[in-house]
Amino acid sequence: MKSLIRSLTILALLFFNFLSFFGNENSAFFNIKNYGATGNGKTLDSKTINTAIEAASNAGGGTVYFPAGNYLCGTIHLQSKICLFIDQGATIIAAPVSAENGYDEEEESVSVKYQDSGHSHWKNSLIWGYDVQNVSIIGAGWIDGKNLFKDWVKDTKQNANKAISLYRCRNVIMRDFTVIHGGWFAILATGVDNLTLDNLKIDTNRDAIDIDCCKNVRVSNLFINSPYDDGICLKSSFALGYARTTENVTITNCQLSGYDEGTLLNGTYLRTNNPEYGKHPNGRIKFGTESNGGFKNIAISNCVFNYCRGLALETVDGGLLEDVTINNITMSDIVNDPIFLHLGARMRGPEGVSVGKLRRINISNIIVYNADSSYAFTIAGIPGNPVEDIRLNNIRIYYNGGGTKEQAVRKIPENENKYPEPGMFGAAPAFGLFVRHAKNIKISDVEFNFIKTDYRPGIIADDVNGMDLRNVTVQSADSSNAIILKNVINFSILQSKDFGDKKIENIQEKTF
Repeated sequence: MKSLIRSLTILALLFFNFLSFFGNENSAFFNIKNYGATGNGKTLDSKTINTAIEAASNAGGGTVYFPAGNYLCGTIHLQSKICLFIDQGATIIAAPVSAENGYDEEEESVSVKYQDSGHSHWKNSLIWGYDVQNVSIIGAGWIDGKNLFKDWVKDTKQNANKAISLYRCRNVIMRDFTVIHGGWFAILATGVDNLTLDNLKIDTNRDAIDIDCCKNVRVSNLFINSPYDDGICLKSSFALGYARTTENVTITNCQLSGYDEGTLLNGTYLRTNNPEYGKHPNGRIKFGTESNGGFKNIAISNCVFNYCRGLALETVDGGLLEDVTINNITMSDIVNDPIFLHLGARMRGPEGVSVGKLRRINISNIIVYNADSSYAFTIAGIPGNPVEDIRLNNIRIYYNGGGTKEQAVRKIPENENKYPEPGMFGAAPAFGLFVRHAKNIKISDVEFNFIKTDYRPGIIADDVNGMDLRNVTVQSADSSNAIILKNVINFSILQSKDFGDKKIENIQEKTF
């Protein structure tokens, strides 16, 4: 039914385009070629495209239609009640960045102190919308950001480094198009409410999608390849000039990877050893690092990770990260912690804010194969501020193994005020699960295995108040230290092969 509705919608749009092309003045369909766009890939077309958008806005809204062709563009300005329909065979191409090519300068921001330049400006983009409502970008065409910068560039006023950016917008739909080489952000949404992203393909050189300070967001059916930076990243920065929660978000039916850029779209899926990241491509789904406002009411389901990093849930700037459900995830060839939960105290924000909370997280039905065992599934708070109320259920992780006894006894730094990132604690002392500074952790029907013999324990828990294990399996090269507990209160293990049933109120140090 959904496919039928979409097909009928496209047919209706094509019909209105037919009327518009032949001069129907009452049509709400605005063919950019009627306004002078050439589509030859050589002539700058953004000025005529903006004229078409302005005409549609003056008419009370409408669809701005991109027929097949290559449209070389500087900045395109979204307006309310406008749909950009990029048809099959149409490509919007980012022209070389300069004032002569019609790029807007980055604007003065209400806040530049607590987040980087990329999260402080929006008008330095190929397509941007400011305070717009009821807008959409749809169609089977492409956006090619080939000339966009991947970072801030010194000594230039034209710093275009985003394919699409939106600021303080509402009721936004993006569907069906493809982005190649999107710059610093292929899509940056800041303070956007009621946002739908569906059936997009993004193969890019830095972040694919950043959702910052947004509410009521639906992300579905995406193919994301981002070897150099994050795939889908939730943030809650201070970019609006105040802390705002990112909340009520669903992410479902997405595939994430870190293949060589462009090889998702051309179908070769290459894994060249990149000198910038070595064997550590990025990809992944992440919460943070910007975390002033926090995150709540978020559900992630039915996603596939391949040759990239895993899930990272981080709050380090005072925000609450709470009420998150993650379900039905499969991962393969994961290059660091398959799952990383971290509460820290970087506190990049206004003074006087307390350390945040990371709590009430449910993670279930996860399978991971060939995870890099230099790392581990990590749950880490800081002294006096534990991660709380974590439920892990029906999880199987196979690490590639090879860990040493020396790694098992190394002292792990706190790094409580550091930039949060999986691997920030160095080589993990456990190959399977490392828990530190945590409270009320319940684990059931979970297995930790290695492919190559690993001489570290499978689980280490340190400074944990309340830890219940039920039907937990830990592969071990040495059955005497599969599990190590230090400073653990209220521990129980039940119905778990090789361990027997135990309930212990207070443990200074114990191995199983």
